[in-house]
Formats: sequence, C-alpha cells, structure tokens
Amino acid sequence: MRDVLDLGGLHAEVTRKAIKHVHLSVLPPVGKVRVAAPQSIPLDTIRLFVISKLSWIRSQQRKLQAQTRETPREFLNKESHFLWGKRYLLEISHADAAPAVRLSPRKLHLQVRPGADQARCEGVLDAWYRQQIRVAAPALLAKWEPLLRVKVMRLFVQRMKTKWGSCTPASGYIRLNTDLAKKPPECLEYILVHEMVHLLEPTHNERFVALMDMYLPHWQHLRKRLNDLPVRHENWDY
Repeated sequence: MRDVLDLGGLHAEVTRKAIKHVHLSVLPPVGKVRVAAPQSIPLDTIRLFVISKLSWIRSQQRKLQAQTRETPREFLNKESHFLWGKRYLLEISHADAAPAVRLSPRKLHLQVRPGADQARCEGVLDAWYRQQIRVAAPALLAKWEPLLRVKVMRLFVQRMKTKWGSCTPASGYIRLNTDLAKKPPECLEYILVHEMVHLLEPTHNERFVALMDMYLPHWQHLRKRLNDLPVRHENWDY
C-alpha cells in the first residue's frame, strides 16, 4: 500500500512494510522523497516525522541536483572508463571467442564477439566490475569482521541506482553497488564498513555515528570524497 504526502510543494511517497522503524530516503537524480514505515504507524505521525526532517531533505535534494554525472557511455574506442579511481582508455576488439576484459597500463581492453552491440559491451563490462568487487571484498571482510565482532552472512554485488550499499540486519545480508569498483579503493572499504556497522545499529542515530567515529574516524571525509565523484548516467524510471 502506498500513500503520498503533500507538504506544500514537496511530495513524499509512503510505503508500508513489515519493519520496526521509519526509514526516510532522498533519491537521485532530483531528490524524490520516499518513506518506508511500519504498518502500525498512523499517516499523520509519518507526516509530522517528515516535516521535522524538511531542512535535511532540502539539503539532500540540493546536493543531488548539484552532483556531477558521467556522460552516457557509448562504448567506443578511446572512451574513458575507470577502475579503482584510475582512468583507462577503452579499446574494443572482436573475436569469435568468449568475451573478456583485461588491463594494460593505460588501456582497458574489451573483447566481444563480432556484431556485439552497445548493450552487450556494457553487460560484459558490468560483469567484470562486479567480479572486481567480489575479489576485493573477502580481504576487507577478514579485516573488519573481527574488529566489529559481526558476521556478514552473505554479500551481494549488484547494479544499484539509488544507493552505494544496503544492509539487512535481520539476515546479515549486505549488498554493494557494482559501480564502487570504479571509485578509489578506500571508498569500497568505507561503504562496506558503513553497512557492517548497521549489523550493530540498524539506524543512522547517534550510536551509529559514534560507532563509525570509533572504528573509522575519517569516515566523513571518505563519504564526502565518494559523493563528490561523478556518478553513472542512468535512464531513471521515475
């Protein structure tokens, strides 16, 4: 069930879920407001909660609207692509063999079958980026699980439009955005630690901030660095 709150020019979409707390999100690209709320909370209570967060919502919307976005990728030779924050020039070759991606000092070599279109090139490269995170993540988990005294039960890597990561504390599942492989390595570590701390504290309350300050003191610098980087161009569906 969905309701829409009209708050004098600001609209917030409310979705009821089997959760314990209210979750407020401001989504790219223009700052759409979405609220996930427990079934039992009255709509008027949710309205008051959103009103109390109006200044924060406006601030987040301004940040999103000012954020630099990548130009659409066309998968042409000499187009810029990134891995772990480093720029490479794309070089496409065709062969009647399995698709492959490899790096040289300045180039990202993408091999696809003859006749492969842009969507196929993008799919091959996305799968390769996903694999880069899957290779990098185990060492980070081995470092941070004993420090935080938590256990990540499953780690998913997927393309995400609105988040760098997410956590489901009840199951111990964490999801990471494939595009983190394009950013500096410390950004991946920051997001993974952020989501792992949610296994200790599900919300972004004072305890969460205190835990982040304790375990990753420069996390706010890393958050700013990540959010200042260009994000993927998307054909948004809302």
